[in-house]
Amino acid sequence: MTEEHQVAVPEEHRAVAAEHGVDLGGLDMTGGLAAAMGIEYLEASPERVVARMPVKGNTQPYGLLHGGASCVLAETLGSVGSALHAGKGRIAVGIEINATHHRAATSGFVTGVATRVHGGRTLATYDVVISDEQDRRVCTARLTCMLRDTPQG
Repeated sequence: MTEEHQVAVPEEHRAVAAEHGVDLGGLDMTGGLAAAMGIEYLEASPERVVARMPVKGNTQPYGLLHGGASCVLAETLGSVGSALHAGKGRIAVGIEINATHHRAATSGFVTGVATRVHGGRTLATYDVVISDEQDRRVCTARLTCMLRDTPQG
C-alpha cells in the first residue's frame, strides 16, 4: 500500500473501527491475525467491506492459497462489517462460518467482498466472495456474528 492510499470509509465509521482495533487506513498494524496475513482494507461500511490479501505467505504445502487463509479473510471482513453495524459501545463475535473453495490461487492477491445480508440488534450475517486477480471466484463464505454490548470492567 502506498502512503496516498485512502480507504473508502464514511467518517462516522472510522471511530467505531478504531474502537475495535481496526486501522482502516491500510494494513492493520494492531498486531492481530489480519496484520500477520497481510490483509489490507480497501473499503468499509456496515453494508460492505472490501479487502485484499497476498497469496504469498498464506499457502499450504502445494503452493496453493490455504483454505484457512480464505476463512481468515472472510471472517475478518464479516467481523469488521458487523462491528461497524453494531456501532459504538458494542462488539461483534463470530459464531458461525462456512466456506466453499472453488478454485486455487497461487500468486498475487485475492480480494474479498463482504456484503451484509442481515443486520439486526443481536446478529449480523455477511456473504463473502473472494476472487483472484482475474476476477475468478476462489471462495464463497458466510459469516454470522453475535452483537453484544461491550463488557464492563
